[in-house]
Parts: sequence; structure tokens; C-alpha cells
Amino acid sequence: MLGTLPLAEAKKKLERKGYLSIDVDPTLDFVEEINRLKKEKNAIILAHYYVDSDIQDIADFIGDSLQLAQEAERTDADMIVFAGVHFMAETAKMLNPKKKVVLPDLKAGCSLADSCPPHLFKKFKEKHPDHVVVSYINCTAELKTLTDICCTSSNAIHVINSVPEDQGIIFAPDKNLGAYLQKKSGRENMILWNGACMVHEIFSAEKITKAMVRHPDAELIAHPECEAHILEKAHFIGSTSGLLRYTHESDVQKFIVATESGIIHQMELKSPNKEFIPAPPNNTCACNDCPHMKRNNMEKLYLCMEYELPEIILEDWVIEKGVACIDRMMEISAKAGL
Repeated sequence: MLGTLPLAEAKKKLERKGYLSIDVDPTLDFVEEINRLKKEKNAIILAHYYVDSDIQDIADFIGDSLQLAQEAERTDADMIVFAGVHFMAETAKMLNPKKKVVLPDLKAGCSLADSCPPHLFKKFKEKHPDHVVVSYINCTAELKTLTDICCTSSNAIHVINSVPEDQGIIFAPDKNLGAYLQKKSGRENMILWNGACMVHEIFSAEKITKAMVRHPDAELIAHPECEAHILEKAHFIGSTSGLLRYTHESDVQKFIVATESGIIHQMELKSPNKEFIPAPPNNTCACNDCPHMKRNNMEKLYLCMEYELPEIILEDWVIEKGVACIDRMMEISAKAGL
């Protein structure tokens, strides 16, 4: 029994709702129970930098999209528990079709992935039949079946440079990352899909400028998913892991961080004597959070591991056709030493 629900009914509710929302014993030690389940089920917890700090602290591996994909590919665990968003768990399943992959909340989606519906992109692609499709990993499994090479913000420039200069490229779904890559690579023959991440488009240039005036000793660091007018102000632009590495290695003691605020937990752990200021958004919040990443919490993580649900299920044709672009990305990353 779980709460007042028989096990069979509890599992049905898990599958139907994406996670089981019931009263859990308030005296339950989630850390102890999750660690127990990891051992009993030979499970690995992979967590993105943007989830809550308590999940980061209990995870077996924390990383950005590239690092998580690499870890998912090489794990020998029987069950992969992905504390992140849906497309990340799909990627893990595509790389491990015979392993069980579970996600604490199926409703943990991605605004960027949602901005590029596969059926519309397919029509867009048909208008440019001679172009190579490079898709940011922040997209659905079905979109990956329409993609030639996948990329992350860590390896995107290497992926773009792997395509012959005279070859046209369709870049999807992030127009901001695409524009940044176009400028950095000098490629004029890139066509950008009009998609964006709601988190990285909400930063206020005016408020950031005021923050830089208030903190003249701080550097602005930004993720390339941010809009161009934010990137133009940045002292450093990099992937999530790149930003973390830069703040740790830099002699600068104060940073204004223009990306999802979850990364600040790791920045503070690696550089406890430095100050990290979340870049202010246009809304009235004090920081910039991804509502999808924040759907992950310790209770859902525990329930997910206990009942091994909700499970990521993909059709065979999606895995077989979609994994090719991820494999190609991994090859390019390995050659680049990433």
C-alpha cells in the first residue's frame, strides 16, 4: 500500500499523471530512502545543473546536456533516473534502448523543444532539401529523427565547423544560439528555425545594465541561448559547464549570471569565496528559474525510484532513426576532446 492506494492503482495514477501526488510519510528521510533504492535497484541518478540543489547533492552525476548524454551512454546501471526535463530522458533512452529510464515528472517539458513541432519542421525542411540539419539537443526525440547532426551548447561550434563550408545548414530550434553560432563561425548559409527558450529570453537588458553599474567589479557571463543584446554585454559566453568552469578558474570575484539560476549552487560549491548574482529578468522575480526543471523534487524522485515510474517509452523506429544524429555528435565531440 502507498498512502491509501493499492499498489496497482498507485501505478496507474503515476502513469496517467506523470507522477504520483499523494501524502507521503512526513518523517520519511528522502536522502536515506533514495540512497537505499539506488543500491537495491542498481540505479544511477543523472541531474542537470538547473534542478534544485537538494537533488544535485544526492545525484550520482551532475552536468550539462553533453555531459549527461555522455554519462548516460557509458553507464552500467540497470535503471537511469533522470532528474531533468523530458527531452533529456528521451536522449538517455535512445542511447540505452534496453535500459529502464524514468523521469520524476513527465510534465517536466521544455519551452524550446515545444517551439519546434516535428510536423511543422518537416515541411520547413522539405523546402531546403540540400541543407544539412543541425538540431540543438533541446528538442524532441521525433525531431531528432529529422536531424543529421545533434549538438549541445558545449560542442555546437565544433559541429557547425564539421559541415563543409559550402554546405547549407538548417539550425533548429534555437534562433538565439543559431545566430550566435552564425556570427562565431562566419557561416552565411545557415537558415534558423524561429524557436527560443523562455528562460533565456526573459532577461532584462536595462536591469542587467543597472546591475553592472551597481557592481562595477563584476563580470557578466551568459549562456548563448540568451538574446543578442544580452550577449553583446557579456564578458564571457559559454555553455552551462563552460560558465561553471570559467567562474572557478577566473581571478574575478563577482559575477552576474545570465542563465538559469540553478547553476549558481554548483558555482558556490566550487568557488565559496566568490559572489554570484542572478541576472535580473523582465518580471518581478528575484531570479530566473525554469519552471519545468523545478518540477523535480525529492518526493517525486523517491516515488519515481520506488515504483520505477513514469518510464520513458519510445517507439523502435524513433530510437533507430533518431540515435544516428546523437552518435554523430558524440563522434565529433570525441575528436574535439570534449
